[in-house]
Amino acid sequence: MADQHEKTGARLAEVARLFLRMGVTAFGGPAAHLAMMHDETVIRRKWLTDSQFLELVGATNLIPGPNSTEMAIHLGYLRAGWRGLLLAGFCFVVPAMLIVLLLAGLYARYGSVPQAQWLLDGVKPVIIAIILQALWMLGRKALKTPLAAAAAALVLAGCFAGGNEIALLFGAGAGVMLLRNIRRIQPAMFAAALPLAPVVSAAPAGVPFGLMRLFLTFLKIGSVMYGSGYVLLAFLRADFVVRYGWLTDQQMLDAIAIGQVTPGPLFTSATFIGYQMGGPPAALAATLGIFLPSFIFVGLFNPLIPRMRKSPWAGSLLDGVNAASLGLMAAVTWQLGMSSLTDPASVMIALLAGLLLIRFRTSSTWLIAGGALIGFLRWISQV
Repeated sequence: MADQHEKTGARLAEVARLFLRMGVTAFGGPAAHLAMMHDETVIRRKWLTDSQFLELVGATNLIPGPNSTEMAIHLGYLRAGWRGLLLAGFCFVVPAMLIVLLLAGLYARYGSVPQAQWLLDGVKPVIIAIILQALWMLGRKALKTPLAAAAAALVLAGCFAGGNEIALLFGAGAGVMLLRNIRRIQPAMFAAALPLAPVVSAAPAGVPFGLMRLFLTFLKIGSVMYGSGYVLLAFLRADFVVRYGWLTDQQMLDAIAIGQVTPGPLFTSATFIGYQMGGPPAALAATLGIFLPSFIFVGLFNPLIPRMRKSPWAGSLLDGVNAASLGLMAAVTWQLGMSSLTDPASVMIALLAGLLLIRFRTSSTWLIAGGALIGFLRWISQV
């Protein structure tokens, strides 16, 4: 019994050391995070095999939430059980949250003055290029069939028509699932599913700020958001800019920029947004809200992974949701591009960043640093 306790303690310490270090150093977004986790857990530590790792990657795509955070939680659970699940997620998220919290405090004090604005002015066009490059790469993989391409196009059109992004997401997923499995269901069942069409959001803008509303909104986003972390942009804009009127497009871009230049999950942009609205308590509420569903989903669905992976229903639902995510990404990229690419210099920065991403595969971290440097040089030239 003592040996078992020592073994469990050693594994928990190993999980804590690994994911605490990754929480401080994991720059580059979800794809980079997964590559680092593969290197550390499969190649170096041999916690699992390549096939087991790929199975977990597939599982993170079957449930909503940030993929790299959920992967860390899966790996912690695999290595050290429930305590490993909690510890891995905590160690991966908290360092990034603390860094973003510090930057949010500095932004609240200096962000509106010209001496600080140059940083974000240089980074914003790079963010647009990174999103476009991700959209292109994901689109080549996800839109291989006419049905998937049609789902993405319909979601894009629905976004411009004012459709509710959650209804669009699940409506497209359900539609693809039903059409691919139409031979498995009765006509009456298909007819009953038709009301799943997207609905238009009618919530008014200008809602008074409240800590509980902030928490519940991020809890909703963390509970329903599929696809790349960049899809987060669509949900943030729909709720905090359009519905509530708590943020401007520029403030939201600033939050995403901060999430990009810090290590760990992009979802720590929620920490930044919460801080701007209500200080540290709101930052903690926003962070807890957006990450809590990931812990719950991984804990619930990890034992069901083998059956979910083999299900034609779950697989086709995932394909539909991924296609819808690309449609949401395309819509929000257009909207944000209109608000950030406002002069020839910003357009040139975005084009240069896109060229370096596609032609030379330059790290997004270096591109963001380069954008910040260009912003600094532009500011110096105007002083």
